[in-house]
Amino acid sequence: MTSRVRSAFPMIESRHYTPEHEIFRESVRRFINRECMPHREAWQEQCMVSRDIWRKAGELGMLCTKVDVAYGGGGGDLFHCLIVLEEQTRAGFGELAFYLHSDIIAPYIELYGTEEQRQRYLPKLASGEMITAIAMTEPGAGSDLQNISTNARRDGNGYLLNGRKTFISNAQLADLIVVAAKTDPAGAAKGMSLFLLETKDADGFALGRNLRKVGCKAQDTSELFFDDVRLPADALLGGVEGQGFYQLMERLPEERLIMAMSAVANMESALDETIVHAKEREMFGQRLIDFQNTRFTLAECKTMTTVARAYLEHSIDQFVEGQFDARDGAMAKWWTTDKCCEVIDECLQLFGGYGYIRETPIARRYADARLGRIAGGTNEIMKDLIGRSL
Repeated sequence: MTSRVRSAFPMIESRHYTPEHEIFRESVRRFINRECMPHREAWQEQCMVSRDIWRKAGELGMLCTKVDVAYGGGGGDLFHCLIVLEEQTRAGFGELAFYLHSDIIAPYIELYGTEEQRQRYLPKLASGEMITAIAMTEPGAGSDLQNISTNARRDGNGYLLNGRKTFISNAQLADLIVVAAKTDPAGAAKGMSLFLLETKDADGFALGRNLRKVGCKAQDTSELFFDDVRLPADALLGGVEGQGFYQLMERLPEERLIMAMSAVANMESALDETIVHAKEREMFGQRLIDFQNTRFTLAECKTMTTVARAYLEHSIDQFVEGQFDARDGAMAKWWTTDKCCEVIDECLQLFGGYGYIRETPIARRYADARLGRIAGGTNEIMKDLIGRSL
């Protein structure tokens, strides 16, 4: 086990980080502060970041940090990807969807793709030349992926893709979309496959409007429409039909662990900011933190946040040891995202009217955190998955 390394910021205390990880953290922190934060307001107003920032992130090595160096990636580990998301969260800019591109979508290609697919796409993903999205959710099928209706039927040497997707992050900028579709409509889980759709000049493919959300405003989110979109045979991920559902299920535990990490980092950041506010804000001649109610509230938030960090560290240990399964992912995801919303709500209350102003960090955290209980499978579905496994 690596020795304990403390970050310069009190929110990051993990035995998993080495000095090399912390050097990487400093470069990520500088990038976010210099290249991203000055543009945040503009990006949130237009509900989309610039394409240029992806190229810059690729040049720094912030994209595809775990992908093998043979395919242009960083050859790093889970903790490099966690550092990127932690630093975005600390800065209150978690909606930068680098993690979705690098740590959720790229692994599908690296783990399940053919060698030709790896060589063709992964170097471009790592450099930021190509931006990715993954299309699972439909208007009538969210957490219940087996009921998707988007289909890809064989036509000559390829496929014709038809259907509709919704709430797809990165869609407006995406050059490559991993699309879940039924290749055997009667096959339930066994009838689902994943396809790699290059959006440029794709006849029959259309983007819906950029949806305006309650939070995560700089992350574009859209509907997708497929009307007889012609896909070549080599667009089928891995080259074998019927593997899509199992590929998705294998990747979901790690996705949910990443969501848990983001939730814990958000709790810690909100608490740190609120403690500073409580020590500086004066009411009736004394500091806010000198009121017993404030101390009790912060004591409860500190305890929940500390327990959440300990649970996250335990979950990371399980993952590294290959013992983190679908039930563990569901438990970590629902509990941490629920507690995150609870802690941030209490913190916002201590800011009073300032906490309800959109431009304040705690208000942004409040709005952004709410997505955690929905994305990656709703928390109600997480509880059902846990219950069925007992």
